[in-house]
Amino acid sequence: MFGKEEVCAYLDERGVRYERVDHEAVFTMEGMAALELPFADEVVKNLFLRDDKKRNYYLVVMPEDKPANLKALRRTLEARPLRFASEDDLAAILGVRAGAVTPFGVLHDAEGKVQVVFDEDLRDQAAVGIHPNDNTATLRMPLPDLLALFDDRAVPYRFVPMEAPEAAPSAE
Repeated sequence: MFGKEEVCAYLDERGVRYERVDHEAVFTMEGMAALELPFADEVVKNLFLRDDKKRNYYLVVMPEDKPANLKALRRTLEARPLRFASEDDLAAILGVRAGAVTPFGVLHDAEGKVQVVFDEDLRDQAAVGIHPNDNTATLRMPLPDLLALFDDRAVPYRFVPMEAPEAAPSAE
């Protein structure tokens, strides 16, 4: 099981530089913002989605302030209708609970069920702020190092453009 300390030990073994901030448990992006982390602008939002037949699972990584548009993402991924994965799926596949969804969860995905999908807007971001499989700490680490970990473990990932939801028409 890769908990907070095991994730950090794994990164240490691989020589990955990271900054760690331990904090109270947070369950929402609003809670993260309230922490006022020194790297708050690099913290990302992580969504664990599945298709309606539970055949494909997606860990979506996107800017924390960008609203998710699941219909547009479905079209981009050429997927069946998307839904949020259940608490049971979170625990069984990623080994985490709600509020602690993170790209490090794929370290638990022994069956290779999960595809990691990054918003194209993150491609040139130098670092990301993510939980180490526990929502009582946040790590800032170089994005290229995270991608190298995925490459080493044969975790499929890709960058895709993610549209924001269209604003509702205003009443005139």
